[in-house]
Parts: sequence; structure tokens; C-alpha cells
Amino acid sequence: MKSVRSLRVAFLTVASLLVLLASACSREAPPEGGIAAKGPALGNDQTAKKGDPAKNGGSAQKDFEDFDPQKFDDRSTHVDNEWFPLKPGMRYVWDGMNVDEDGEVETQSVVLAVTDLTKVIDGVRTIVCWERDIVDRELEETEIYFAAQDNDGIVWLLGEYPEEYDDKKLVAAPCWIHGIQDAKAGIMMLADPKVGSPSYSQGWAPAVEFSDRGAVHQTGEKTTVPFGSYEDVLVIDEYNKEEPGAFQLKYFARGVGNVRVGWRGVVTDQEILELIRVEELGAKELTIARDKAMQLEQHAYEVSKDVYGRSKPSQRISPSAVAQ
Repeated sequence: MKSVRSLRVAFLTVASLLVLLASACSREAPPEGGIAAKGPALGNDQTAKKGDPAKNGGSAQKDFEDFDPQKFDDRSTHVDNEWFPLKPGMRYVWDGMNVDEDGEVETQSVVLAVTDLTKVIDGVRTIVCWERDIVDRELEETEIYFAAQDNDGIVWLLGEYPEEYDDKKLVAAPCWIHGIQDAKAGIMMLADPKVGSPSYSQGWAPAVEFSDRGAVHQTGEKTTVPFGSYEDVLVIDEYNKEEPGAFQLKYFARGVGNVRVGWRGVVTDQEILELIRVEELGAKELTIARDKAMQLEQHAYEVSKDVYGRSKPSQRISPSAVAQ
């Protein structure tokens, strides 16, 4: 288990955030209004390449991807894509802040645990991931989502069940599952992401207005976060039809995954997150993660009978398979 110093951002005021961003921009001018990384300036690396979703077929692409269950074998839960590895028993923690349209600053932490559960969707066995979004020390959202890797190395998202809270009360659960209510699986990570590749759907679920897309924005970047310093970083633009002109930037390092989250374009809710810790869960912690994911699933069967209720129950992976 690696230990690092946590990023502390509590009790920031709007004024202090503006000072922070202004200082960052003066040192390291970020590309197209995005957040500057610590260390070398983004966009100053002569080897870096940049793309634009509008020029990557973003407006011309069809709404959803052609998903073929025949392209998956019995290793579909072995997600070892170098940009997006999801090994059962691993936990990732990001710390930072978000700023809403009114300029209100809130502390934010995101915790992701890759459980030892699988769920079969449309004949494809997926790995169950449990994620929590904690804002100002209160749980704002918790979800389970289902990922699988095809034989070409593409990582797919086949559905998710999120629960959104306000003042500790459940206010929404916009669940979608591939194959139910016209929902279609989407791509979480390409096998060989390159600038100029067509944009791709990250999932299509018209019943819950889910239309997220991704496009390779930059390659060959450098960035430093509390967990480490990285070169040859991949930057993905994420956007949707509901917020035109607003982009979330996600930075991926080989063998690690997402190390930073920023933004560019139209000002909406802005997340600024950095990876602070990656660790392998012990047997007790993994059991807790599995139990929490199962509790969320049981609630999903009660809350989302018309969608989640039509899916098969999750199952635990054998301990020997987790160790592989």
C-alpha cells in the first residue's frame, strides 16, 4: 500500500479559489481554459498532440456505439487496458473541490473500489465497481457501475445505478442498463487512443437523459499530482448534449488510470480533482466494499424495478480469480 500526503482544500472561499487559479494560470497557462497541472505546463511539451471533439467527428457521430456481445470472452472482467485498469480489490481516492455556477466552492472527494463482484448483462460478464462522491464531508452520490473489456482491449460501460442525495435524503436514482429501455453500452476507454480518433459514446440512455461522449483531446502531456508525476499523459474530453460547450478533462497515466480531473469551455459545475492514493484492499476492507455494493444493488431492485429489476443479480468472484 502506498501512502501519500492528502490534498487539503477545506474551507476555501470563492476569493481564495480565484487567487489559486490566477496563480496557477500565471505559472502554467493551461490549454483552452482548462485547469493547469502542477509541474510542467500543459501544452508546452513539443511532443504533445491536441484534438478537438468538433473535429474528431463529434457532431457527425451516431448517438450510440455498435455493441457486440460476441466480442467478449470469459476474460471480460480482466480489465487490463493500460489507460484504464480495473483490478478487483483496488481502491482509488481523489481529492479536490468543485465550483458551481454561482461560484460556491465545496470540498470534494471521490472514492472508487473495484469489488470482487460480477454482473452478467446481455450475456457479458462485467466487473462491479462501487463509487462514492463526498462533498463538504457529506455523501452526495453513491453508485455501482458495470465495466467489461472486449477482445480488442476496449473497456465498455454497460450500465450504472447511482443514488443522489440532498441533505442525506435520496432525491434521484437515474439507473440505466444496456438493453433495457433503449439504453446502449458505451466506451470507457479505447484500446489505442489517439488524437484524431472519432469521438465515442460513453453510454446512451434516453430515459434518463444520459448522452455522455468522449474524445481524445491531448496526448504526450505531463502532470504531477500527490500520488506521483507522469509523462505521456492522455487527456480525454468528456461532454454531453445537455451542456453544449462545456467539457470535463480527464487525465490518464499508463498503468494507473485517471490521475486528474479538470475542465474547459463554458462555465458550469467545475470539478478539480487529483489522485492522492491507490491501494490494495485487505480481506476485511474488500468484504466491506462487496457488502456495500450488494446493499446498493438490493436497494436498486426496490427503487428501480422497471430497469434494475430486469437485470440479473451480481455474483462474487472466487478468491483465486481475484488474486490473478
